[in-house]
Amino acid sequence: MSDRARLRGLAVRSARLLPGRADWRIVRRSWGRDLVAGLIVAVVALPLALAFGISSGLGARAGLVTAVVAGALAAIFGGSNLQVSGPTGAMTVVLVPIVARYGTRGVLLVGLLAGLILIVAAVSRVGRLAAFLPTPVIEGFTAGIAVVIALQQVPAALGITGVHAEKVWRAATEAAARFAAHPTAAAPAMAVGVAALMLIGGRWRPGVPFSLAGVAIATLAAEAAGLDVARIGALPAGLPVPSLDFVDPGAVTALLPSALAVAALAALESLLCATVADAMSVGEEHDPDRELFGQGIANLAAPVLGGVPATAAIARTAVSVRAGARSRLAALTHAGVLAVIVLAAGGLVGRIPLAALAGVLLATTVRMVEVGSLAALARATRRDGAVLVLTFAVTVAFNLITAVAVGVAAAVVLALRALARTARLQPVPLPAGDHTAEERSLLDEHIVAYRLDGPLFFAAAHRFLLELSQVADVRVVILRMSRITTLDATGAGVLGDAITRLEQRGILVLLSGVDPVHDQVLTTLRTAEHLRRDGLVFPGTPAAIAHARAYLHATDAGLSALPGSPARS
Repeated sequence: MSDRARLRGLAVRSARLLPGRADWRIVRRSWGRDLVAGLIVAVVALPLALAFGISSGLGARAGLVTAVVAGALAAIFGGSNLQVSGPTGAMTVVLVPIVARYGTRGVLLVGLLAGLILIVAAVSRVGRLAAFLPTPVIEGFTAGIAVVIALQQVPAALGITGVHAEKVWRAATEAAARFAAHPTAAAPAMAVGVAALMLIGGRWRPGVPFSLAGVAIATLAAEAAGLDVARIGALPAGLPVPSLDFVDPGAVTALLPSALAVAALAALESLLCATVADAMSVGEEHDPDRELFGQGIANLAAPVLGGVPATAAIARTAVSVRAGARSRLAALTHAGVLAVIVLAAGGLVGRIPLAALAGVLLATTVRMVEVGSLAALARATRRDGAVLVLTFAVTVAFNLITAVAVGVAAAVVLALRALARTARLQPVPLPAGDHTAEERSLLDEHIVAYRLDGPLFFAAAHRFLLELSQVADVRVVILRMSRITTLDATGAGVLGDAITRLEQRGILVLLSGVDPVHDQVLTTLRTAEHLRRDGLVFPGTPAAIAHARAYLHATDAGLSALPGSPARS
């Protein structure tokens, strides 16, 4: 393919990622419901945006800016009609170590680089690969994220400030120790109260935004009682000023691994969220590559205005769909309402106690973990249970991206192990035909036909070689190849070694029923080409059996007319 053709193909793929008129046709039919749904989502998203911004280390304003900018751009450019994007708990888990090591400027640059990576991934059509992620890995890191987010809230929930550590469990331990030395009841009571209101109220009236109600009640109570609790602090007035001061070319190399981790998480969470949104609606189907493109645009713009890296949010998307959203207008309305809050209510937002937001996130972590689903996976197979537990443990002990890599690697290894065990080498009975019982007995003593079932690939090849090499007290071995499902280079090499070992023991080897695809592998690798040259490869087993019988008769008679027969003395 010429360079011009490649560029033309790239241009066509890039053009398909851009929004079109079809994305907005549905707005005419559902704009009223979309506006209401967007308003409801904004009410739910406000405390979450504030809380995730603070938890990430960049502050409440950064969370709001991210919800506004990323929410609007992902709605316009994304591949789903129903997604609601913004700061999320999973992203916070990844950002905390980056803030601790590189500071605010490092996080902003990481977000910018992650946006570029997502756009490249979209153009390269990587989005469809997310469908291959194993369910135990997804459930394992989701549960691990919930635990990490909960640990992040321990200092604020206990009313402890000034605790900084790269590992969240260390920060939680230090905060607990400081609280034990000087305990106070206000902050813990506030966090527990808000979390309890959300969890109990959510069961009673799922459509009511109890998170906002809890935060409002806690703020009014703190103001009325004059409680000495840590608060968000006044937000800067006005619109954020675009800036690229954080861009440091010299830091790109050091921050690139972190950017890849953020981009991977943004892609993974957004595509999973889009799948959930499709399942909750009728007739919806997202475009995975466009979704990556939309998240890339959102993450390019958010850092320029002081926001943190963003991704689609499953909880907010679910609220939007349940509220009746049918188009992208709902997510845009959500972003617009939050923008008004940033401009007009910064002073009120600044009075919110941090313990109240900690309660919001603690309740969110409880909702993230579906105990029934985890228990079902753990009981399904030992393999799934092991992958789930391993992914969960690595997420809590190390980080999310390491957990996904380890979980996927473990799932692949265990799946290959299970697949290799399906490969079987079984002796099969020869057809009786018209031969006498004495002749059949003689043939059974000297001819063995083996049926190869399942995949013959690198994971099963060693066991196959051991089993076939142990064949004893036979003169002819027929290998029936018709039921081999997979044959790779390793399997072909092991097959050739087994044939050589049998022939060195004076055993004639015949092949039957070789699939054309597998025969191409054997021919390319020149495996057992002498069998093909000597006419010892047969289309079916009956022909191979007939040749084996003729070979034995010729051998016993001292003849050499058949391929494989010994020379006459």
